Amino acid sequence: MQYERPETLKDAVGLLAGNKGKAFVLAGGSDLLVRMRGEFIEPDLVVDIKSVKGLDKVTKTAKGFSIGASVPCAALGENKTLVKAWPGVVEAANLIGSKQIQGRCTISGNLCNASPAADSVPALVAANAKAVIAGPGGKRRLAVEKVVTAPGKTALKKGELIEAIELPKQASRSGDAYLRFIPRTEMDIAVASAGVNLTLDAKGIVKSARVALGAVAPTVVLVKDAAKAIIGTKLEDAALDKMAEACAKACNPIDDKRGTIDFRKKVSGVLAQRAAKIAYTRAGGK
Repeated sequence: MQYERPETLKDAVGLLAGNKGKAFVLAGGSDLLVRMRGEFIEPDLVVDIKSVKGLDKVTKTAKGFSIGASVPCAALGENKTLVKAWPGVVEAANLIGSKQIQGRCTISGNLCNASPAADSVPALVAANAKAVIAGPGGKRRLAVEKVVTAPGKTALKKGELIEAIELPKQASRSGDAYLRFIPRTEMDIAVASAGVNLTLDAKGIVKSARVALGAVAPTVVLVKDAAKAIIGTKLEDAALDKMAEACAKACNPIDDKRGTIDFRKKVSGVLAQRAAKIAYTRAGGK
């Protein structure tokens, strides 16, 4: 196996593009190293991007935030400006593994691992986040919900890697939240999860919303009908019930020892309702 630690994005892309075997990117390594140790994968090349300049920073821009691909999740929780703007995204990132893991893992890696149960992804989808992808042909931006195409598979082409995750600037009177259900109290994989992002008008009525579900389908599901159910409301019970129904209909879960299909459908709606209420309060709703 060849290990490389380039210092520029151009060199990283060049290494990935020029490799004829199986190449993998190492950011935090919390997924990659486990898969290598378990002999699930045998890389011909590992490109460590932790020395690539700029990828270890969270930058506030006029359009929102840019989170470099090698920024550990623990650093997100220490960024007060980011926490204030996107508390749900940060909460989701800080649920990945233990405190030690959070010092290494990244949201870009969590996304590229392409697990249906990834914690950060539903929150990012609800936030309408974009992945900045660098490759041999230059850079492109892709909505986070379009990055993962199937369990373990992404839309990244040969030679491409995620440079950063971009979060838009939150509109005034907006709030987001992320919740998951796990069998244990911590350090477990989501059986079902929900991320909600919404914006209120001056009267406290929801004027826009995004609802995303995790662990209930092969990829994270953006449930537009669930968002429609609460737009134009103050999250009255009837609206929340319609939201839960839409979430259940959008689910395509598996049936295993961790949760049945019916259980996942039910819980996804409950989590979405609860996350919506938290987001509503954070947006200034009463």
